[in-house]
Amino acid sequence: MQRASTKILFDYWNQLRGSRSAPERKDVDPTRIRQALGSTFILESNEGEDFSFRLAGSHLCSAYCRELKGRPFSRLWHDKDRDAVGTLIRAVTEDFAVALVTFEATTSSNSKLSFETILMPLRHNGSSTSRILGGMTAMEEPYWFGAQPIMEQRITGLRLIWPDDLSTPDRLDDVVAEFPQEVAMGGDGSMTGTPAKVHGRNARRYNHLAVIDGGRTN
Repeated sequence: MQRASTKILFDYWNQLRGSRSAPERKDVDPTRIRQALGSTFILESNEGEDFSFRLAGSHLCSAYCRELKGRPFSRLWHDKDRDAVGTLIRAVTEDFAVALVTFEATTSSNSKLSFETILMPLRHNGSSTSRILGGMTAMEEPYWFGAQPIMEQRITGLRLIWPDDLSTPDRLDDVVAEFPQEVAMGGDGSMTGTPAKVHGRNARRYNHLAVIDGGRTN
């Protein structure tokens, strides 16, 4: 986790859940994460697999130069990445994993900007499949931030984290399978590809995608 707002949000979520797999939506106190509120969002399911923004912070709305409330989360992503995003969401809502994603955004003026996104399970009325607590933060804010809307975004790296170290490798296999041209799996289920370092961590590079090894939070 590179951005302070991401770390603040994750630490609060992790503290709030305690020994549970996910905290309740009603327990979330915005005043406890005021430093990260501008980058924070909540997604809600639309009686199906798609999720839309129920709430979206000012930093996030500025990046797209529009209000995001009610807009489908999947529509933000490039067509080729939407299946992988859907698989990540299922890992969050069904397996109680935390998904950490980096992506490169392209604006209306063809400017480029990198973002970090985190998705965490959130219970609502006892259900873990209808709400997601998330954060999305730009790695930097150039002078044109908020004036050039994001028009396209492509995943550059992803990581699934199980805070209690209860991994579900098949779910990561599903994510990798969404990138058949970029990703291959070894016969023993391990990642294969070009070794690389991403922000100091071991990773495998597959064209535009980097899969970071490991599932621990530290």
